[in-house]
Amino acid sequence: EKTAGFDPLRKVLADRLERDGVPMPKDEKERINSVTIVTGSQQALFTITNILIDPGDIVITPAPVYLGMLGPLGMHQANIITVPTDEHGIIPEFVEKAIGKAIEKFRRIPDFIYVISDADNPKGTTLPVKRRKQLYEIAVKYKILIVEDAAYRDIYFGGEKLPPIKSFDKNNEYVAYLRTTSKEAAVLRVGYCVLPRPIVDEFIKSKGYQDLCTSVISQVLLKEYYEKWIDKVLPKAVEEYKRRCKTMIESVNQYFPPGFHTKPQGGFFVWYESDKRGFNASSFLENVALKNNVNYVPGAAFYPVESLGYYYNPDNNEIERIKFPLNTMRLSYSLLPPEDISEGIKLLGKLLNEHLK
Repeated sequence: EKTAGFDPLRKVLADRLERDGVPMPKDEKERINSVTIVTGSQQALFTITNILIDPGDIVITPAPVYLGMLGPLGMHQANIITVPTDEHGIIPEFVEKAIGKAIEKFRRIPDFIYVISDADNPKGTTLPVKRRKQLYEIAVKYKILIVEDAAYRDIYFGGEKLPPIKSFDKNNEYVAYLRTTSKEAAVLRVGYCVLPRPIVDEFIKSKGYQDLCTSVISQVLLKEYYEKWIDKVLPKAVEEYKRRCKTMIESVNQYFPPGFHTKPQGGFFVWYESDKRGFNASSFLENVALKNNVNYVPGAAFYPVESLGYYYNPDNNEIERIKFPLNTMRLSYSLLPPEDISEGIKLLGKLLNEHLK
């Protein structure tokens, strides 16, 4: 099968993406060719980095950022400029200021802006429509690619879904839109993406060097599943994730010491930040939590290494070497049923309260 994917699956996904707000050509052959199949959306992150980034190039990301993006950027020695986020995700005003400062400091325009617009990993935040539009306008103004990672797009329980950033990209020029079947369908390591015309040929060539093509039998199975089953199964799964998320938030409110936590509208994660700035979530995990059979991911994992990492500081409008808080953690509600989540958060809260006295 050809590197770009199994055409019947590409057609099914193109129709589905169009219903979800992604602009698609009317011509059937062009529609099929608009969708590229990858071996998990992680391959798309690696391949975009592989074709666009040389050592020293600039990429803008949220702070914190999905660690699966940090790996490829680190391998290709990109300079990673992280931009502040709040309970609604990355802040476009700071993105634009960071671009200006990157041009001033590094004498080059960033190659792309990476963002998870729906139920971000690790914070669980969802970008409001206004911010999505602002980010797109920034991309057009500076002619910078946006890599919109929509891994959690269909795991959404916050009411009506918001239009993807890709919905503004009518001529398919500025947004690489990445999706995955792993979260919404099955863990078959198959992703799919809609790539801007200027990069799609190089992307497919690079993917071909990596694996020739994605597993065809997995693509055949997924074509059947997306056509006949997903819309019967997915709503039940999303409802269960909603229950688990609600349980986690209620339990954090009840048992955790003072701090900030996000209130996700989808995805798998809650982000917690202790009011105690001196708290080290990494050492606490190793020395206390794991010994009591409780697990989480320390927030420090979601920041670039010091040699490649920078931070846009809005207080002085400067780009500085990365400094990140150690008092944060990512909590996951995707695996366990509500009763186990409640029990685990209660225990973790007890341990935290004892430790932080």
